[in-house]
Amino acid sequence: MWGIALLMVGTGAGPRRRAAPGRGQATLCVATASGPPSCGPAQAEVGRDGSIRLRIDDIVYQMRLRSTQVEIVLMHGFMQIDEFTAPFVWADRTLRFSDDERGAKYEIRFPRTKQVAR
Repeated sequence: MWGIALLMVGTGAGPRRRAAPGRGQATLCVATASGPPSCGPAQAEVGRDGSIRLRIDDIVYQMRLRSTQVEIVLMHGFMQIDEFTAPFVWADRTLRFSDDERGAKYEIRFPRTKQVAR
């Protein structure tokens, strides 16, 4: 699965569907070269403007989707702990991107059901 995701991220191939705007549950999966993906629940807020806020406990991923790149700012409270830009791909309602510098691959799975409107 992750090999195909990397190929799709690297080439920009695949469908470009989006998650529905609103708030709701999502699943974040992170994989590194040292093991299989680790997945867990997250609170998601999807904006109509191409923004996504993903909260896992006290960590927030603030994302801005551009035409082919996603800008990610990782926050812990008011402190910024990381920032990077990566190519992304939508596969149905799953957003995939990777942080090549750290060797991490990300997959955010949004539910098929409509999320609560903002």
